[in-house]
Amino acid sequence: MFVVNNFLMSIAQLLDFLLTAYMWIIIGRVVISWVNADPYNPIVRFLYEATEPVLGRIRKLLPLSFGGIDFSPMILILAIMFVQSFLIQTLKQLAVGMG
Repeated sequence: MFVVNNFLMSIAQLLDFLLTAYMWIIIGRVVISWVNADPYNPIVRFLYEATEPVLGRIRKLLPLSFGGIDFSPMILILAIMFVQSFLIQTLKQLAVGMG
């Protein structure tokens, strides 16, 4: 049973790391949008290509833009924080309960 316990804990930690990394990618995109960055820069292109599919869907579902401010990154970060506090913690508690 400890194998399943370790597997669930590893999955929870990996998901937590990936979600945190994606949140930092979103924050990087927001910061890049504030400055006049070169759109042909590979880092800028990566940030846009990594975040635009998800942010575009949020903009379609919830067209929240007041005064030219796009709130879709904030909504996505809040969703990631919810998943981290609910799903990740649930997986960790499930793993501890099995041990």
